[in-house]
Amino acid sequence: MTTDTLPDRIDRARRGVAPGGQGPRPRTGKRGSPLSRAGMTLVLFALPSLVLLILLNLFPVIYSFLQSLQQGTPSTLPWETPFVGFQNYIDVLTSDQFVQSAIFTLIFTVVGVFGSWIIGLLLALLLRTRIPGGGVFKVLLLLPWIVPVVVSATSWNFLVATPQSPAPMLLAALGLGDVNFLGDPVLAQIVVCIFKVWISFPFMMMMMSSALASVDTNVYEAAKMDGATSWQAFRGVTLPIISRTTYISWVLMTIFCVNDFPTIFLLTQGGPVNATTSLIVLAYQYAFQNLQTGPATAVAFMMTAVLVIISTVLYRQIQKADVE
Repeated sequence: MTTDTLPDRIDRARRGVAPGGQGPRPRTGKRGSPLSRAGMTLVLFALPSLVLLILLNLFPVIYSFLQSLQQGTPSTLPWETPFVGFQNYIDVLTSDQFVQSAIFTLIFTVVGVFGSWIIGLLLALLLRTRIPGGGVFKVLLLLPWIVPVVVSATSWNFLVATPQSPAPMLLAALGLGDVNFLGDPVLAQIVVCIFKVWISFPFMMMMMSSALASVDTNVYEAAKMDGATSWQAFRGVTLPIISRTTYISWVLMTIFCVNDFPTIFLLTQGGPVNATTSLIVLAYQYAFQNLQTGPATAVAFMMTAVLVIISTVLYRQIQKADVE
């Protein structure tokens, strides 16, 4: 019969030893370091990937920022070009072209985000109802998003680019005169914005469809029993429930619109008379047409700063929606 004391029994219980057994002897001596051998092995395995990620992401950012402080060309190295400090930022901010590009970028982004969101939400609500051929209809609505933007831009150029295109000829046949969609600055801006909405609404439709799928139908039944109309149920029930997904889609679409180079460049190349030159197109013109990498990277960093601010504001709205 064992004469173990209470501390011995507790020690055996911690080590998983049955009563009367000896079990593994407790370790003596100094404790090992917090980072065990297995942990060191994992760190060593992950270290090459971490170094690669730093080189692929952090190094280009630092290199570009150095270029924004210098007066160089795409073919010169930072240590071969004169240092001008923040003069590139000052020159860009005080130029008329930057102001015009910033205004058009704002218009292009607002129309692209909210235009595609409204159409996408309406179509998502429509697809929740039972309509004949709903599956085929849904696939057809995804085509503007699935088709490569080069193909879509080529098709739109065929429709509106010249006076001999189908759309201007149709308007002329209706007695509306000769309309030059891509030759008039205002019409060119309208066409570019409509084209952006057209290729973006399927993305918003998918986002809103996934959000609406999580809404419990019993909530609508309760609202209907309380006497709420369809519009009141939509405004008071649907919109608050899908607000988190809505803010996320706004953040993503804002980034897509501000950084959208092919949509504008393939349609108008920033013309006519720079009417459709967005900030990303302006940065391209600085870098590859004027061979001025300093102003180009300065524009890019200012765009990044604005996107970070907008994303932070919308992210706070996402957090509030989660709390509510």
